[in-house]
Amino acid sequence: MSEESTGAEPPRKRRSVKKQVLRWAITIVVVGVVGYFFSRSLIENWQELQANPVDFDWRWIVATVAFALAVPLTGLLWARIIRVCDTDARISAVEAVAVQCLSWVLKYIPGQVGSVANKVLWAKKKGISRTLVVISFIYENVFLQLASIVPAVVILFLSLGPQIFGANVTTLVMPLLVLIPLALVMYRPLFHGILSRVAKRALKQDVPREYFLSSWQSLRSAVEFLGPRILNGVGFVLIAVTVSDVGPEMWLPFAAAYVLAGAIGILAIFVPSGIGVREAIIVLVLSQYIPVAQAIVISLIARLLSTVGDLGVAAVYLITRRTIPKEIRP
Repeated sequence: MSEESTGAEPPRKRRSVKKQVLRWAITIVVVGVVGYFFSRSLIENWQELQANPVDFDWRWIVATVAFALAVPLTGLLWARIIRVCDTDARISAVEAVAVQCLSWVLKYIPGQVGSVANKVLWAKKKGISRTLVVISFIYENVFLQLASIVPAVVILFLSLGPQIFGANVTTLVMPLLVLIPLALVMYRPLFHGILSRVAKRALKQDVPREYFLSSWQSLRSAVEFLGPRILNGVGFVLIAVTVSDVGPEMWLPFAAAYVLAGAIGILAIFVPSGIGVREAIIVLVLSQYIPVAQAIVISLIARLLSTVGDLGVAAVYLITRRTIPKEIRP
């Protein structure tokens, strides 16, 4: 008897419907979680800013654009890592930007689970090794941390001297300790050996050695990842000069404070987008140069504008994804 006569729905069609329902359910949950943390960040910082009013300045727009542009630039650098490790990988600049922008917005889900999951799911559609994409995600975060911590600590040490590590030794020495395992990732034999051992136990397979950067390639990438951090620092300084009398001699330390605060915020993996952690570090460092009240206002404006910048990042994703074939859209 035929399926038409019995009225039974083909199994493949039922599975397809269930898959679509599950996909939409997951999408709604993810958007809801991201939207909650996103909105909370905007509301809280807007209320705090209203309690310490300052006049709008056109340089805030430039700062917001600088914050937003750092994300697509990071995406291009991340895609380059994949292309270096897999010469057969074909990733257009538009794809790299779209994937990175979506992963950036998903940072509001604590633990960076959403960020890495987005890239892994995209890799499956694209036909790129998911193992390679996970490794590239590790490299990306390592290089961003190195580009944040090393220059920032050197600049602040030269500007403020050893006293900055006095009463605040726990807060500021923590990122220095993180540099040890980060530096080890740049040594291919060791990094490859560790991940291969994990893969053999968990996945019962080897990880190709070519999926890892050489020490020279790692050093080059780490230097390239200074670009996004420079954009972040420039944006922050533009904000600071609109609130306080910040001379040119303070520009580098202020930029370093913001970048270092961002790195420490990322280390607080269970806090959505490092909310609160980053502001505390900014106030801690800036108060060595300007009154605490002004440092607080600067940190709040920076959080508010960086969140607005994230809206811009989301808009870039929505625009760029439309130019990508549906079957490989992130």
